[in-house]
Amino acid sequence: MPKVLIATVKPFAKAAVDQIKSVFDNAGYEYVFLEKYAGEEDLINAVQDVDAMIIRSDKVTPAVIDAAKNLKIVVRAGAGYDNVNLEAATAKGVTVMNTPGQNSNAVAELVMGMMVFQYRNHFNGTSGHELKGKTIGIHAYGNVGKNVARIAKGFGMEVAAFDPFVPKEAIEADGVKVFDKVEDMYASCDFVSLHIPANQHTIKSINHKLLSIMKDNAVLVNTARKEVIDEDDLIKIFEEKEGFQYISDIAPDNKSEIAEKFEGRFFFTPKKMGAQTAEANINAGKAAANQIIAFIEKGDATFKVN
Repeated sequence: MPKVLIATVKPFAKAAVDQIKSVFDNAGYEYVFLEKYAGEEDLINAVQDVDAMIIRSDKVTPAVIDAAKNLKIVVRAGAGYDNVNLEAATAKGVTVMNTPGQNSNAVAELVMGMMVFQYRNHFNGTSGHELKGKTIGIHAYGNVGKNVARIAKGFGMEVAAFDPFVPKEAIEADGVKVFDKVEDMYASCDFVSLHIPANQHTIKSINHKLLSIMKDNAVLVNTARKEVIDEDDLIKIFEEKEGFQYISDIAPDNKSEIAEKFEGRFFFTPKKMGAQTAEANINAGKAAANQIIAFIEKGDATFKVN
């Protein structure tokens, strides 16, 4: 009987846990939950005899992988997977998957909610602005980007995108303007929403060179990863462009400096909130469980990322 560890410092919602249990019960799998654990040592102890693992934001380090003698597959319940050491997993023959698309609508709705909140001055009683007629540029047109475009059009916004990995025709079919150069999009839009992964090509890629060409009153929206922002350059842009605003669902390391110097021009959620809906919890958790079963029983590696 395969054994699955569901390791979540930030636990799934009860409804998602019930769905995960149901999937594994029907398949006859053994499972154990490790929730709100203290640190890596707890994870190392829990993973030693399992065949599969579901995680959220939990870090799967080389030490964790080395301790998991029977581990065959790790599924990150969500889109990003930079919290898994792919090199170590590949070296040990461990398949790593994500669950693309399951959290997409939740993240997209958060983007729009933060934009409204920021543009209406945090609802402080003063006159703000409307999204209608403004232009949003979507940096990376994947599952989340497509949902942002759909919702933004409902607000009456003009929608544009840059993604060299998605065919231009596919983006245009959604009624979205395509920019061939990322610089042109940043220079043209009132909002830019980031949906790029954090990897060797993108870390600190949102830098002074790119941000300096944005409109003076532009808003940068980040529901991707904080690592893609050059935070030193971010401070420079705040200083150089008095109307520049930055909103994110994960606070930068220099949050205190931003808060001290640029009141009203930023908003950061208390913790990463993109997937924090009951629906996204259920969708991602259930998908992760089904992917593990399909992989173990049929060798299905559809969403393999290593």
